Amino acid sequence: MPPSFRAQLEAGKTVTGLILFTGSPMIVELAAAAGTDFVIIDMEHSALDLEPCAHLIRAADAAGITPFVRVPEVDAALIKKLLNMGAAGIVVPHANRDNCAAALRAVRYSPEGDRGACAIVRSAGYAPGDWGAHVSKANREVMVIPLIEDRETLADLDALVAMPGLDMFFIGPTDLSISLGVPHATFDEPAMSAALDKVVAAARRHGKHVMTTIGNKPDPEYGRSIAKRGVQAIVLGTDGHLFLDICQRLNAVKSG
Repeated sequence: MPPSFRAQLEAGKTVTGLILFTGSPMIVELAAAAGTDFVIIDMEHSALDLEPCAHLIRAADAAGITPFVRVPEVDAALIKKLLNMGAAGIVVPHANRDNCAAALRAVRYSPEGDRGACAIVRSAGYAPGDWGAHVSKANREVMVIPLIEDRETLADLDALVAMPGLDMFFIGPTDLSISLGVPHATFDEPAMSAALDKVVAAARRHGKHVMTTIGNKPDPEYGRSIAKRGVQAIVLGTDGHLFLDICQRLNAVKSG
């Protein structure tokens, strides 16, 4: 198995991921075969529900890459089910200190949170011999990843980044660019560039990490430039967007 997501970050490595809108475990396996390190199963914008999520998480585990889930909102009951399936973490849309605090409570077992205890679930190995060890590992390793998508979140950024238990901050360029008045701009645009620098600087001050997507400009050189600016986790785009892009390029044969 490859090094864990956290271990790669702590070693200073750049990791890559893919957002999943489709429910195909084969896409997860293909992403892993291509050298991708993690997937984010998107329950906010796609039609995916719990059953396909369970299969995608299993596929990620089998392929040796890390499965996260973006939830539509902080719903403790939904989060607990996803963690029981084996999700490695939860991505919180339109993050702020309040919903991140609620997510942290939902992902942690007592006494650090209020996640329900049950040994007969996948994440616990179906009745592990040492429940205490499972609780300790889960509370230490399950991630809550805030999506920074709003001007207001940027204004409160340092307080958010300082929160214990939050180790990775995901800049959502589409919503953030709209919030900043520059819809669909890349990080080459001045306001978006300043936002990226602000998040990276705050993360460095607190010993934390930054994630973002290059899906709105799928160019390796653009991705490398973002990594050089301090982003360790690069999301390549969504499976749907990438498939659409390659089909559009290949359809140029019609005009050849």
